[in-house]
Amino acid sequence: MQKLVVEAGPFTFDARFEEEAAPRTCAAFRAAMPFSSQIVHVRWSGEGVWIPLGERDFGVTYENHTSHPAPGQIILYPGGISETEILLAYGGVLFASKMGQLAGNHFITLTSGQENLAKLGNLVLWEGAKPISFRLV
Repeated sequence: MQKLVVEAGPFTFDARFEEEAAPRTCAAFRAAMPFSSQIVHVRWSGEGVWIPLGERDFGVTYENHTSHPAPGQIILYPGGISETEILLAYGGVLFASKMGQLAGNHFITLTSGQENLAKLGNLVLWEGAKPISFRLV
């Protein structure tokens, strides 16, 4: 079985797909892997970093969706009233945009490195965008 690894800024995290709770979102994201982008600090949601994806369509709707991801949870907002995005919570989050409260599909959970989440969030907050990648090893 392959292991999911998330590299964000200078940090590396082991992770798992939430296959049972979000099978369609996991399958759509797997099809896009390896996936690399940039994370920036959230504007409205609290303690999180996000990947703005504009009009990208992963072809999924809501499943296992939440407005309150816990630290280490990664959600995919499939688009609609705001742009498509991926958000990684590193602290308290109420997922929102300038349009108001949103919900995203919780499809990945970090399983190691949680002690570096706040460091990552503060690094992105104070220094700006950092690279992020998702890969199977």
